[in-house]
Amino acid sequence: MTGPEYTETVHGPSVPTASVAPTASLEAIGAGAYIVDEQGCIIAVNAHAEHLLGRPAADLIGHDAHDLLHRGPQGQPLPRTQCAMRQAFHAGRTAQADEDYFACADGTVLRISWLITPYDVGDRQAGTLVVFHAPDHPEVPEPQPEPAAQPLPELARLALLAETTTQLTSTLDVDEALRRLVTLVLPRLADWMVVDLITERDEVWRTVVVHADGETLTHHEDLQGPMPPIPEESPMPLSRALRGVASNLAGPQTYQGAPDSGIAVEQRRLFDVTGMRSAAIAPIRSTRAVLGALTLGRDEKSAAFTPVDLPLIEDIARRAGLALDNARLYQRQRKVAETMQNHLLPQMPGVSGLQMTVRYLPAPDASQVGGDWYDAFPLSDASTALAIGDVVGHDLEAAAGMAQVRNMLRAYAWSQHEPPSRIVERLDEAIQHITDVTMATTIFARIEPADDGWQLSWTNAGHPPPLLISRDGLARYLTDGHGILLGTQTGTRRPDATAQLPPGSTLVLYTDGLVEAPRRTLDEGLDRLRQHAAALAHRPLASFTDQLLRRVRPAGNDDDVAVLVLRVPDN
Repeated sequence: MTGPEYTETVHGPSVPTASVAPTASLEAIGAGAYIVDEQGCIIAVNAHAEHLLGRPAADLIGHDAHDLLHRGPQGQPLPRTQCAMRQAFHAGRTAQADEDYFACADGTVLRISWLITPYDVGDRQAGTLVVFHAPDHPEVPEPQPEPAAQPLPELARLALLAETTTQLTSTLDVDEALRRLVTLVLPRLADWMVVDLITERDEVWRTVVVHADGETLTHHEDLQGPMPPIPEESPMPLSRALRGVASNLAGPQTYQGAPDSGIAVEQRRLFDVTGMRSAAIAPIRSTRAVLGALTLGRDEKSAAFTPVDLPLIEDIARRAGLALDNARLYQRQRKVAETMQNHLLPQMPGVSGLQMTVRYLPAPDASQVGGDWYDAFPLSDASTALAIGDVVGHDLEAAAGMAQVRNMLRAYAWSQHEPPSRIVERLDEAIQHITDVTMATTIFARIEPADDGWQLSWTNAGHPPPLLISRDGLARYLTDGHGILLGTQTGTRRPDATAQLPPGSTLVLYTDGLVEAPRRTLDEGLDRLRQHAAALAHRPLASFTDQLLRRVRPAGNDDDVAVLVLRVPDN
């Protein structure tokens, strides 16, 4: 809701991604594997690669992969211009080769086949994954003589699993994780993908039904929705998967008999409508519980699934389960954090003759309950108090400290008829002795009617300065009244400042998350805020505030943001 008397929580544009620990991910790959950075230097390697190359990780990490490993058939140095892997690396594309050569520590040359693909190493850093297989190495088993026993080549299977791990664990949004899962398996492994998830109320919801026609994906929302309960004894494939019992193959004939449950009825409908002739169904598990089931289906034009397909699909479902569980935990934690923060922040009072609105945007990290706060409340002398501040820290302790500071400021402001500077001096003395707050910033102000409009008096304890914008778009920072932040224990006297607020003017109080960003100076952030605030001065107050946040808040912001905006009416 918007308006002078309401607090509105505004979510940021996206959820930050979580990074995958590279070495841990590599160990899950059953072949030699290493990751290089943007310069081609090795940054992570698995134990299998160490064994094949006869080199410990310490002798590999930090070295240029091409210079250290790539050789010709006779062990001669391989020019970079002749290296297909190097060319794919620079092009940032996926590629593979059946025969190449790596140098081992003992001077011998290892014949390999390899696959290279872009790989997200987290912290907005791009890397490249190299998976290599040594067919002549004694510990590597010979390929299966029967092609049907290995639907995907070994390197392609390993690459798919590695890609599944990095794609699914690099998001903490359930819907995005499912979208990525669709693009990973369709049409590479199947023509259809169906996901049934078990909700926190133990209900089953058919969440995803997607068909791939070549590279075109079609979502069938008409087949999605609530499902009947999971039967306790049913031997049917989906029921068993939803109980976490086992993976199974299924087809239209599986569900042609008398149904033993409502789920069996829905499965018959699924096969009838989609035309799937073969399906593989695997449980989606986390370490704590069964989360649902993954169904991959194939049409008449594709080969039917066989039992040898199940281990790969189980691996994919297992990785999906871990990713979905992490995303659910994150979203649950974020909801708790936002609910707590919103209850700690107050509703705005109605002030006759003034428009007032506030916004609070939480930090992207669900665990970061911020210390940013705002407040506005009537005083006993008919003036109105305004405050904004930031308690150092991003945790529950900071949030608790924020509530303490805000409540003490309210008490002093109401009971002591003193200038803002003296109120903040009292607050500074108190927090050193009766709170755990180590450091904080705040602006405390009083606004009251004056003969020619409204008068603002304030003191600033280490906080970014207020911004005043005239109705004609002239914007200036109120830099007077600035003193040191709270918690320094210097005992210095704090200054007061006063300014007239012209008719139609807008006053913006904000926290540093609105203007601070990595690799950008504070002055740059303040100039950006002033420029956009001036351009938006003609907007209604709610629109002004929303657009200001959208335009000014840094894209890479990892801090929470509080904004309090008021507007003086035209005479």
